[in-house]
Order: sequence, then structure tokens, then C-alpha cells
Amino acid sequence: MAYDFDTLINRKGTDSLKFDFAAERGYPGDVLPLWVADMDFLAPPEVNKALEAAVSHGIYGYSEVKKDYNETVCSWFENNHGYRPDEKWLIKTPGVVFALATAVKALTEKGDSVLIQPPVYYPFYEVIRDNERKIVENPLKEIDGHYEIDFEDFERKIEEEKVRLFILCSPHNPVGRVWKEWELSKIAEICLKNEVYVVSDEIHCDLLIGDNRHIPFLKLAGELADRTVVCTSPSKSFNIAGLQVANNLIPNAILRRRFAKEIDKTGYSQHNILGLVAARAAYESGGPWLTECRKYLAGNLELIRSFVKEKLPAVRLIEPEATYFAWLDFNGLGLDEKQLDDYIINKAGLWLDSGRIFGESGKGFERIAYATQRSRLLEALNRLANGK
Repeated sequence: MAYDFDTLINRKGTDSLKFDFAAERGYPGDVLPLWVADMDFLAPPEVNKALEAAVSHGIYGYSEVKKDYNETVCSWFENNHGYRPDEKWLIKTPGVVFALATAVKALTEKGDSVLIQPPVYYPFYEVIRDNERKIVENPLKEIDGHYEIDFEDFERKIEEEKVRLFILCSPHNPVGRVWKEWELSKIAEICLKNEVYVVSDEIHCDLLIGDNRHIPFLKLAGELADRTVVCTSPSKSFNIAGLQVANNLIPNAILRRRFAKEIDKTGYSQHNILGLVAARAAYESGGPWLTECRKYLAGNLELIRSFVKEKLPAVRLIEPEATYFAWLDFNGLGLDEKQLDDYIINKAGLWLDSGRIFGESGKGFERIAYATQRSRLLEALNRLANGK
């Protein structure tokens, strides 16, 4: 089946966070948005068909899933990532960030240290700070356009700061790293030795580029599996983030109960019926769409790569191994933060994610979400080079 990723779809007037809230977020109304992590493509037709059937039924009462939902989720990971989790490990939440906050509260106490690896997805900071835990940073090292973990600093910070929990971003957002087996094994070794819990955010695991392969952390965690929570969701892969469903894997029964207790404290119980319908349909039937979507995204990335090289030689593209983000280094332009903001927002007329929100080491960078029609992406790149 052929899928159409080229046709522009008007998202304005749909209460889209991406397209309808520029003024509320302090941006000019005519900016071209390539910031928030959703796609400008229609969801897979199989997902829309399942949703249409649910809507045609016309009743939206309290709903839950039966055992076959867990089987579907676990089969996806077995078939696509070579690892089948146990179905009883699965706990659903209305999103991965909700799950991260829940894990922080379940596995740590106020004042405990939680380690992250900036430049990293900014809600990591929020779920630690807002829950009165201490942020400890192990900044990634950028070496010739490739980010690596500073393991000497990683282990030293864990020991000196008495780190209780580490939030791993795998694949990493925004730098696009897909961690190798030896890197994940070393993380597991250090965390096990120091009795550190690991929460692995693997929401972008299906959005791989080229021959890169995602390794689920639980696949090689060994004994550390008893101290691990893995957070996943079909939301990024199939463009259903607004339907609010995440599937989290917790092997240790005691940790599962603690995690579930923190969910209970929020008063949250039954999940969004349409989110569950969409998630099941995506994992059951959305594979061919995702394959074609990844091919289209690869073409978008090649457009960015060639355009930056030819038209923006002072800007560096950090080559991603996964996600649909381009992490662009504008430091070569010699602009301070205020000047760069003015260039991006007012001269180019773009709404991007400023690198500084991902941590101190992100200053001078911009994150572009390129899961959009190629014509819109080309317009954005031309604006970068020539102004709006």
C-alpha cells in the first residue's frame, strides 16, 4: 500500500499545540513551527479505521484492556527489537512524562539525587525539580560531531552525589544517539554496583535511522532488571501523542506495586478508550506504514544534510542515529543567545526548540522536528538561509 506523506494538511484551527498557540507562547503569529515532537502526517490508516469504528459505536464509558492488549505490546518489541518482555510487567500511564514523574516519586525520596545526561529532553529536569529531588548532571561529550558518555564523570558523580536514580534517554533526545551494547552494559554495571535505579525512556526506539538498531535496556540489564523501569509508547512512532497512552515495563513486583501506588495517589485509574484502541491498532497493523514513514523521514534528513552543507556552511548538523530531530549547531555564526533567537524567530520566522532548554551544553543549538511534508521543510530551510 502506498502512503501519502507529501500532501500538506492544514492543522490550524484544530487546537494544535504546534500550530495554534504561537501567540500564547510569545511568538509572532506567522511563524512556521517545527518544534514540538509530533508529525504533520496522518496517522496510519489502520489506526484511523480502528478509531472510526470505536467512534461509530458511540459509547465512551470506562474501559480497560484484556490480556490480548499486553500480548500485542510485547509481541511488537519481540518482533521489532528482539526482546520479549513478560506481559505481567506492563503498567499503562497517560504518557511517558507522567511515567517518569511517577518513577521519580516511587523510587526516590525528597532531596535524593537523580542523574541525567544533558543536553537532554527538558521534562527530565522538570520531573526531578518539581518533585523536590536534586538534579545531578553527567553532560554528554561531543567529539567531532558525535556524542559520547563520559563514563569517568558518570561513575564519579554517582558515587560523590550519592545518586539514587538515573534517567536514561535511549535513543537520546535531542542528540539522536542510539546507544551501543557496550555502553548500555557499562551503565548497567556501574548502576548495579552503586545500587542505582534506572528509568529508561525508550519512546523513540522505533524511529531508527539507517542500519542503527535499538537495544532495549532490559535485554542486557541482568541483575539490574530488578531496579529498572522502561517507559515506552507508540505516540511518537505512529503520531498518536494526543491520545495519551504509554506502556511501561517493570520486572520487579515490589517496584511495580510502588509505581502503581503513586499512580493511585493521583486519582488516575481507567485509561482513554481511544488511546488504547489506537495503540493496539498501531502495534497490530501499523508496521508497514512506519516502514514507509521512516523512508520518507530519511529523505527529509538528506535534504537537511545537503542544504546545510551547501547553503549554511557555518551551521553544523549533528548526525542523528534515531528520532526525527535535527540537532543543529549555530555557534559558528558567532551570535549570542539573544541574537540567535532574533535570527531564528524574527528574521527566519521559525518556531524551533532552542537548545538552551535542553541544558547548558545545548546553548547555541536548535532542535528541528523534521517529521513534516518535504515542501514545508524546504520552506523552513530557505527561511533559515534567506529570511522569511
